[in-house]
Amino acid sequence: MTSKEFDLLYFLYLHKGQVFTKEQLYENVWGFENMPKDTSNLPSFIRKLRKKIEPDPDNPIYIITVWGVGYKFNEEKP
Repeated sequence: MTSKEFDLLYFLYLHKGQVFTKEQLYENVWGFENMPKDTSNLPSFIRKLRKKIEPDPDNPIYIITVWGVGYKFNEEKP
């Protein structure tokens, strides 16, 4: 796991149940000055992280996509 993957996982875990937009995740994990103009690569970053932590990455139980909004860490025990 890369350091940024860990940072992202840790941030989402600390805020279980709270939904974050791509922009909010970039700002909080990468920092405002490092936030890219194009945030379209976050889904592939999330997919790589899911492959490492999810029992079935195609049906995630930890990092949940909230369609049209962003991502959250599941607050319920799987």
